[in-house]
Amino acid sequence: MTMKNFSLLSVFHSNAGLAATVLRVPVGIILAAHGAQKLFGWFGGYGLEGTGQWMASIGLEPGFIMALAAGSAEFFGGLALVAGLATRPAAAVSAFTMLVAIFSVHISHGLFLSNNGYEYALALFAATSALTLQGAGRFAMDNWLAERLRAGQSMHTTPRQQLA
Repeated sequence: MTMKNFSLLSVFHSNAGLAATVLRVPVGIILAAHGAQKLFGWFGGYGLEGTGQWMASIGLEPGFIMALAAGSAEFFGGLALVAGLATRPAAAVSAFTMLVAIFSVHISHGLFLSNNGYEYALALFAATSALTLQGAGRFAMDNWLAERLRAGQSMHTTPRQQLA
């Protein structure tokens, strides 16, 4: 087994079971919807221009680039979580995005969402951190990719190399 295949296999492989799938899908939908607000102005959002102006107004400069980064992390990361595709990297990027949101926007307002606090972003941070650690779960494209990597290894190695 080559180091490259071992690294990729560790990214895609998960023994997390059904619970990770139950967590991954709704969190992915929520993230994708919030990203769509930032990127496209869907679901009552302001799109890149409006979100970028707001981000610049709170000191996240350059606002447009920050809006693009946050919106892309949420939208594309959310879609990846729903599909269970590259779950660990998508969840890690989403977790980092939630940390930025907590410390740059919400922490000064306290815990509760009713005061624009950080409880919602904290819940998403906890969920995406768990997915980063445990992987996609049973029903995910990551499992199919892991199987393809394993099959590729066995085609290109001898039984003795597989044991090493």
